[in-house]
Amino acid sequence: MAIKRGSQSGGGKTKGIRSRVFASVAVFFVTLLAFSLLFVGRGLFTAASSGKKELPTVSCRQDLNWRERLALQHLNSLFSKDVIDVINASTNDLGPLNVDFFRKEKLSASWKVAGNKMSAGNATSAEAAGEALKTKNETSRFKEERTSNEDNSVFLETPTKLARRQLREKRREKRAADLVKPDDEVTVKLENAAIERSKSVDSAVLGKYSIWRKENDNENTDSTVRLIRDQLIMARVYTSLARMKNKTDLANELQNRLKESQRSLGDASVDSDLYPSAPEKIKLMGQVLSKAKEQLYDCNLVTGKLRAMLQSADEQVRSLKKQSTFLSQLAAKTIPNGLHCLAMRLTIDYYLLPPEKRKFPRSENLENPILYHYALFSDNVLAASVVVNSTIMNAKDPRKHVFHLVTDKLNFGAMNMWFLLNPPGKATIHVENVDEFKWLNSSYCPVLRQLESAAMKEYYFKAAHPTTLSAGSSNLKYRNPKYLSMLNHLRFYLPQVYPKLDKILFLDDDIVVQKDLTGLWSVDLHGKVNGAVETCGESFHRFDKYLNFSNPHIAKNFHPNACGWAYGMNMFDLKEWKKKDITGIYHKWQNMNEDRVLWKLGTLPPGLITFYGLTHPLEKSWHVLGLGYNPSIDKTDIENAAVVHYNGNMKPWLELAMTKYKPYWTKYIKYDHPYVRNCKLSE
Repeated sequence: MAIKRGSQSGGGKTKGIRSRVFASVAVFFVTLLAFSLLFVGRGLFTAASSGKKELPTVSCRQDLNWRERLALQHLNSLFSKDVIDVINASTNDLGPLNVDFFRKEKLSASWKVAGNKMSAGNATSAEAAGEALKTKNETSRFKEERTSNEDNSVFLETPTKLARRQLREKRREKRAADLVKPDDEVTVKLENAAIERSKSVDSAVLGKYSIWRKENDNENTDSTVRLIRDQLIMARVYTSLARMKNKTDLANELQNRLKESQRSLGDASVDSDLYPSAPEKIKLMGQVLSKAKEQLYDCNLVTGKLRAMLQSADEQVRSLKKQSTFLSQLAAKTIPNGLHCLAMRLTIDYYLLPPEKRKFPRSENLENPILYHYALFSDNVLAASVVVNSTIMNAKDPRKHVFHLVTDKLNFGAMNMWFLLNPPGKATIHVENVDEFKWLNSSYCPVLRQLESAAMKEYYFKAAHPTTLSAGSSNLKYRNPKYLSMLNHLRFYLPQVYPKLDKILFLDDDIVVQKDLTGLWSVDLHGKVNGAVETCGESFHRFDKYLNFSNPHIAKNFHPNACGWAYGMNMFDLKEWKKKDITGIYHKWQNMNEDRVLWKLGTLPPGLITFYGLTHPLEKSWHVLGLGYNPSIDKTDIENAAVVHYNGNMKPWLELAMTKYKPYWTKYIKYDHPYVRNCKLSE
């Protein structure tokens, strides 16, 4: 019995000892596992290749005891091979890694540290140490830039990835430079488009003629001027708000500063024109505006005031545009003092001449059909002289050129006297008075009859029409005094004026001839009456711009998109003219337009109707138009043109002429001539 109890007791004791041993072993393994994880996390194991099943430390250290091998086996069961490879590859001093991040998704090769492999034979070589140091410096330089806010892990950038990123940045900079670099083809297209758009601008829009004058070509800045103007606007807003809220003192202070700033600004348009006191006024105004903003600023109120001021300014701009249009058209119709002086002096001297000295030589050429004949109808002595001089100076054989000038009674003496004093070389010239054409009377000429009618006088002169500048600007161009002169309508009576001629070249007095024009007489008009340059490149030069297509007579006889053409340089076949009775066609349509229901006024609309289907298009290089309204004409086109035309309001003899085009006209004027010099006419 005793032996039996002893054996039982000894077995229980043995069992307890065995339990304690197992517990101690378990605690040891857990402790070893914890330390192993700690050592791995801090990078104490050496790196090895990722292609082996077991960790590289197992093959490198043969003296590992069974406990370490057991711990490593536990690690293999806890982590995948890719995670362990990354941990082993990161044993250099790159900081701790968060292994939980690698469990989330499949690893990329870009996360593996390259350039830091150590060979077993030569782990301490200088080359390997240099590579390791370089990698460490590069990765530490970008460590702070590539941190993740989400999991606080440090994103490391390898030299390979760094090189790729730098290459991408260089490509991005190159693309940006390419975008900034101007494209020549695009620039040319934009310039051409701007030129085409400018052709559609009505000449009335260009009433602000002063911008083309040399004295206004100013490169001075206007930043200070614009600042003062902005302060004035805000001062007006706050003054209104101060009065609204009964802050009288602040309103008075703002009003005083407003007046001072206005006096300081004056008429200045650039900073150099400002008074020296302007900076001080700006400072004082800024202080009172800051004070007003603190006391009065309310977003809704300020916005409402600015909107009201904007609407008021818009109305003022619209009114000023109308006034500008009126004044520019008025300036275009007036005669400058210099031209008036020239005409008066020439007229006085002409009538002081004895009758025998008032005749031009070579009068036998006036009806010779084999010569080159020109028709010029003008009341402007200087303009007519430029036309004649430019034609003769560019003619190959001036002896064959004959000029037929027709003017009115007022300028007849001046025109004769000028060309008697300044004969056109070996060319022939003759001046006539339109008032001496006895056949041109109201019974024969419908337009003359209409001009003498009470309705037309009412249209031109009575007070029923608007008298203000802005209101009267809309139809001013249709009340042009030239429409009251028969010189403007004489172009429809060329066979009656020159019955012995077969062909004649009609020229306006606002043109300049730059090449020999004799080639026009050999152009085949193909049975047409009128040879002219077409102007239908833009929509506003088509028939529907000039004629009233709501009228059935116009709508059924003409096409609204038919091409227009230019008066100013026209070759007329007078034989075909007589055969087709062009003057009769003109009379028919002029009688139908007595109440101005087909077109308003002018000679181009009836010309388009009269020569409809009877106009032969000439090459565009013969005649370039627009120098009196279009600032964007190609310089090459002007220089290659046989004739340049200053059609529009900005005539070259006026102050509102465009400076860039004026030299083409002024080079044919003798400014040292006594009459020109005495009348103070200058370039």
